[in-house]
Amino acid sequence: MLSTLAIANYRSLRSLTLPLGRLNLVTGANGSGKSNLYRALRLLAETANGGVVNALAREGGLSSTLWAGPEKITRRMQTGEIPIQGTKRTEPVALKLGFASEDFGYAIDLGMPPPIPPSAFSLDPEIKREAIWAGPFLRSSNVLVDRRGPMVRVRDGRSWRVVAEHLSAYESMFTQIADPERAPEVMALRESIRGWRFYDHFRSDMDAPARWSQLGTRTPVLSHDGRDLAAAWQTIREIGDVQALDEAVDDAFPGACVSVTTSDDRFGLMFRQHGLLRPLSSAELSDGTLRYLLWIAALHTPRPPPLMVLNEPETSLHPDLLPALARLIVKASKRSQLWVVSHAPRLIAALESVPDCHTVALEKDLSQTRIIGQGQLDEPAWYWPER
Repeated sequence: MLSTLAIANYRSLRSLTLPLGRLNLVTGANGSGKSNLYRALRLLAETANGGVVNALAREGGLSSTLWAGPEKITRRMQTGEIPIQGTKRTEPVALKLGFASEDFGYAIDLGMPPPIPPSAFSLDPEIKREAIWAGPFLRSSNVLVDRRGPMVRVRDGRSWRVVAEHLSAYESMFTQIADPERAPEVMALRESIRGWRFYDHFRSDMDAPARWSQLGTRTPVLSHDGRDLAAAWQTIREIGDVQALDEAVDDAFPGACVSVTTSDDRFGLMFRQHGLLRPLSSAELSDGTLRYLLWIAALHTPRPPPLMVLNEPETSLHPDLLPALARLIVKASKRSQLWVVSHAPRLIAALESVPDCHTVALEKDLSQTRIIGQGQLDEPAWYWPER
């Protein structure tokens, strides 16, 4: 389970360190930075999938994603005595992402390549530092794997062992030295991050794949767009918690039940509700009903991930369904660490009524995203690896 998340110089997240619990609720007004926090976490996950530089390129490159304000905001700027203005840069360009978990901590520092030798890819960011450590925060004594530029060394007792000297500047060490013998910590952490699951856009329009029968195989993990809903539902019925699945349907739609049809290896979903003489196919369901069934399938996965992130799960749902969705999320948090981004008051209230819910309320202050009520003494201890 992640205990701390840290981001520096990513869009409005100039410097943010937040504690995490098993069930995390991220809220805030429009423009407060909820989406930036979500995207930063997705970017961090890309380090283990070999695509962190490509992910930055899709966002416009490092120059577009860096904090756009001044390097330092003085007290006189904060009080309004002088306007917000740029100053001469004294620190190198750096976008930093990191987290600490129950087992390991990890941090990555991305910057610009040197101007020499010239290259057509001079705007591609480089990985300047990476580090893996044991414990809640980085110290010189608990570093296990240390990367500086192209060289990686691994702690070997009281000394260090160099395991690579020519790493590509645009690829994380997760994709280059993850080896169970040379660097087992890299391998273990990479596989853990690869298990993170993000759901942010279930389609429910009339052309949505979830509305139509699909070729199906055993599906313990619902796809990000929900195209394999029927196969995932049948997988839960065969190897998952069938009782919890049926109870989730009845909680949201009293008296209703869902069944799966198969024909020539194609799977379809049928929804039977009290008062109807025939079941409805997924093609006939309302957007809200279909989307809710997708959430039931995602949150009852027989293969719970270490971290599941739900971005605005209330989209297209009727407000009366939100308390049931909150109960669904709370039950899923018993098996996985949950991260929910929402601005629906009814869902927020339902989740916050749970004692274990950790709320992260965001606000903007001089264009910086901050956590409401968090003072300097409330921040978890965090230290970035130096270049």
